[in-house]
Parts: sequence; C-alpha cells; structure tokens
Amino acid sequence: MGNYKVCVYAICKNEEPFVDRWMDSMSEADRVLVLDTGSEDRTVERLRARGAEVTVETISPWRFDRARNRSLELVPEDADICVCTDLDEVFHPGWREALERAWVPGAGQASYRYTWSFNADGSEGVVFWYEKIHARRGYQWVHPVHEVLRWTGEGRPGPMVTAEGVQLDHHPDPTKSRSQYLPLLELSVQEEPGDDRNVHYLGREYMYRGRWDDCIRTLKGHLEMPTAVWRDERAASMRYIARSYWEKGQASQARDWYLRAITEAPHLREPYTDLALMLYHQREWEGVLYFTACALAITVRPRSYICEAAAWGSLPHDLRAMAFYYTGAFREAAEEAEKALELEPDNQRLKDNLALIERAAEQANPGR
Repeated sequence: MGNYKVCVYAICKNEEPFVDRWMDSMSEADRVLVLDTGSEDRTVERLRARGAEVTVETISPWRFDRARNRSLELVPEDADICVCTDLDEVFHPGWREALERAWVPGAGQASYRYTWSFNADGSEGVVFWYEKIHARRGYQWVHPVHEVLRWTGEGRPGPMVTAEGVQLDHHPDPTKSRSQYLPLLELSVQEEPGDDRNVHYLGREYMYRGRWDDCIRTLKGHLEMPTAVWRDERAASMRYIARSYWEKGQASQARDWYLRAITEAPHLREPYTDLALMLYHQREWEGVLYFTACALAITVRPRSYICEAAAWGSLPHDLRAMAFYYTGAFREAAEEAEKALELEPDNQRLKDNLALIERAAEQANPGR
C-alpha cells in the first residue's frame, strides 16, 4: 500500500448522522475532499473535525453532474486514483490495499462490488459492480441525475481494472425524498434524447410513480432506439411495460411482454420470476412451477445493476411452495417452504406458511 496517491471526494448536504461512520471508512485514503452544498446542520463542522477538507458552495440550479464535477475539481492534480463516494456509503476495511493491488499504471477506472440495498434481516439485497473510481485526468460527470463518468480526454481512456476485494455498502437515509429525480430525468432526456440509458431510467421512474401510460410510452420508445442494444436493460424495459399493463388490468398484454423479456434475456432470473408472480395471482400453478424452475436454474448472479433482490432471495422458492400446496403436493411444498425460510429465517410469513403446509401434510397423511 502507498504506491499511489488516493483521494476520496464526495458531495453532501445535511449528512451529520453519517459523518463519523463515513470518515472511519474513508480514512485509508491520503486525502478526503468534500463539497458541501448547503448543510443546515453540523455536517461541515464534524467533517472538518474528522480531517476532511470541506468546501461550501451552492449549486443552482441543482444538478448532480455539476455538483460532482465541482467536487472533482477539489481533488489535487497529482492524485493517481480518485474515489467518488457518498456519505451514506461505507467501504469494508482493507479497500485501499485491494484497490492498489488491482490498479495498474495508465488504468482509467476500477470496477468494484457494490451492495446498493439490504433486506430487513440485514442480508444483501441488490448487488452489482460499480465504476466510480477513476484516474484524475480526462473524466467528467454527465447527466443531471443518475450521473455517470464520461471520458472527455484525448485519445482512448485507460483500461478498466476489476478490484476484487473492494466492497462498498450503501445505507441510505430512508427519510430523503427522490422527488427531484423525475424533473431531472426529464431534463436529462431533453438534453440528450439519443441517450438510451436515460430514456430507460425515465420510463422506470414513471413506473415507480404509478404513471403507467407514461411508462409504457417511454419504454416502448427506448426499445426502438438503435443504441438500445444491451439485452439486460432491454429486458428490464419489457418487464416494466408488463408491470404497467398488469396494473392497468390488461393481463394478456402483461403476459406477452413478460414472455418478450424472457426471450430477450433468457440468462436473467428476473423475467421468469416476475411472470411467475403474475401467474401466482392468477392461480395458474403449473405456470408458476415452470417459470420458477427456469429462474432457479440460473445460478450465476450478474454483476450489472439489472439484478433485483427478490429474484435472488426467497421469492422463487416461496412461489413454488404455494403452487405445490395448492396442487396438493405437500411434501414438495414443505421442501420449497424450508428453502425459502433458509434465505429469510426471520420472515414470520414464511414461518407461518411452512407451519400451514406441514399441518396440511399431516392431515392428508395422518400418522406418517
């Protein structure tokens, strides 16, 4: 450790409860630089007391890319590696050593494991690989929200290295609103209408807000874009269209779009699981068993952000347990219920389901 100069940089506003945990985590860096965009609590004072170099500025009108770029300007030019994090994120100890082990002279970015969410029992939820560690020169943040790094330097960027052993956990403040996301996404699409990723994000945001027709219209547009070629993301758009049709009461359309998602990305669990869940609500038990079996046959979890916790948690086994139960296959139902409970041992509903199935099995075969 110590072959490279490593600087952490971040933006923040009213993050006082997270300061100590974050600074403990970032202490392996040579310098920690923070752009505070208008805290009204003691965030700035506490950061400075812990050794962070804090600059206070207002970004108006607010955009995440402008704030990120201004915070990047605070990083000294002689830094070798820039590490962009937020104050609600925490590295596991030893991250710098693992990062330096992976970094090579001339590298452009590093990819590392990121746990975006946790389940109620503390187990990992959504996990993917992130790319917010980069070289000092040649990079800029773009897009008002869901900002990403873009190479703006001369020639080609350096290679992406995989930093095995670097783990970053996300512990968001549940009280923070995401109300600003939609107008910023709409602005982002206005600014770069040909950016397929932003169109996908916008359609997804409409789905989150229950704007089903807007979601369908936007994501059908995404699928027609010539640059929208990544099958995982295309399948996600199809699933969101399907969910919107389901919410509108158009089950046949929803089924068709789920099947399209499966065809688009048969290597992903999520389309199979989503369709199985819809069939569960329709009490089509054979379909539930078939599509959950397809999902469980996929054992390698993708490293992209198109990876939802439910598909890799108890849900497939839970659905199978119920399908077996309603078709009278109580032994198989109990086996699946036990597997679901192993993945969520504190889930009371799963405990109750297992007890219900075991009672049904005993009544069907008394004394056995």
